[in-house]
Amino acid sequence: MTNARRPANKIASAASQVSRRQFVRASALGAAALSFPFVGNVLGANDRINVGCIGVHGKGDSDTNDTANCGANLVALCDVDERSLRSKAQQYPKAELFRDFREMLEKMDKSIDAVTVSIPDHCHGVASALAMSMGKHVYCQKPLTQTIFEARQLRDLAASKKVATQMGNQGSANDGLRRAVEIIQAGVIGQVHELHVWTNRPIWPQGLNRPQGEDKVPDYLNWDVWLGPAQARPFKQGTYHDFKWRGWYDFGTGALGDMACHMVNMPFRALKMGYPTAVQCEEASTLHDETFPKTSRIRFDFPEREGLAPLKFWWYDGNPDDAATPALRPSSEVTKDVLEMYEKLPSGGFLLVGDKGKLFSDNDYAANSRLLLAGEKSFSATDKHEAAQAVPKTIPRSPGHNEEWFRMMRDGTPAYSNFAIASKLTEIILLGCVALRVGVGKKMEWSGEAMTSPNCPEAAQFLKRHNREGWGV
Repeated sequence: MTNARRPANKIASAASQVSRRQFVRASALGAAALSFPFVGNVLGANDRINVGCIGVHGKGDSDTNDTANCGANLVALCDVDERSLRSKAQQYPKAELFRDFREMLEKMDKSIDAVTVSIPDHCHGVASALAMSMGKHVYCQKPLTQTIFEARQLRDLAASKKVATQMGNQGSANDGLRRAVEIIQAGVIGQVHELHVWTNRPIWPQGLNRPQGEDKVPDYLNWDVWLGPAQARPFKQGTYHDFKWRGWYDFGTGALGDMACHMVNMPFRALKMGYPTAVQCEEASTLHDETFPKTSRIRFDFPEREGLAPLKFWWYDGNPDDAATPALRPSSEVTKDVLEMYEKLPSGGFLLVGDKGKLFSDNDYAANSRLLLAGEKSFSATDKHEAAQAVPKTIPRSPGHNEEWFRMMRDGTPAYSNFAIASKLTEIILLGCVALRVGVGKKMEWSGEAMTSPNCPEAAQFLKRHNREGWGV
């Protein structure tokens, strides 16, 4: 096993060489190229794909197994926690072991075709950009990145390097999500003017201040590599690692980053949401300097787009089991039809309100949805509703979320959540995080293509992270 504690190397610095010129050039690529990316180094149907897995614990555990189940040859495993690494190595004893993905890519460059990235949010962009800069195909967990700048950068880098990509919002592959997109785009509920999405997150610590003091870093953890591009801070046992990082501004993206890439995925596609023109955090619980609040309500305003009416999208979060900080939810007036099906509002769900009816789901991935058209008394299962029967299937069904990535590597067929698509969804979600950082009640106008806020210059500091030396993107 290779020790990860070392100065920045030539591979680490390679990630920082995505220049402004490359950024502008890639941004100029046509919409068709971004929506239907051409894969340059297509692998044959019979080729064994060699994969290195970055992060093998938590979601990384299942991502590693799913990759192997798709027929990959796992040649390298990487994790900052030696306990996780050694445990996973028992399943894949032929894989080389690393604790720093930069070392893995440097040493295994010629032996790796693709990587999975299943590590804390703040390292998604760095690891994915480095791998793609070396011509590797990438599967990255959601949210695609921690910052809007990184999302734009990964989109353009994937296009310029012509690699196969997929973001890990696995609900994209289910038939229910694709069917709901078809039904909404067929106009069954008419023009949609409102979207309400709520979740039971956070289920991890946030809404707190940084603890005082410092603890000894355990021998099994490479704390320097865990910090990655984030600024150095003292290690505190049980505060950040493992899976207590999501609520910290330096490492995670809060409830939005955890769940919105799942729950907003279907409406994002069906309603062609694009860039909002304004975002505002309307309400939040107590704000803290370094962590997301325990609850928030954020509104996104979308203009007319491709013949669709202007849209208002509200996001609500908060853990309903936290009696001290009541979760924020849509009003009972908005959800009155939903409440007729339940004793109380489900812990998570989304509701689209159109001028001909409504579509609701309490499934995070939109696997199941229900329709209620004007004049009807109650919701009915979408797949059994008479109005949905005549809507043709126009979206190809999936062989499986991970399988789509492998198919894209083999023959170039775009994965449904490739980075050209996933980056746009991620940008929307991260704008909610930026609006929250700007402050409750501040309406942040947004110019999407320019990636600026005309009326809120203070937003710029939250669009791009200032990475530690050796961790540039």
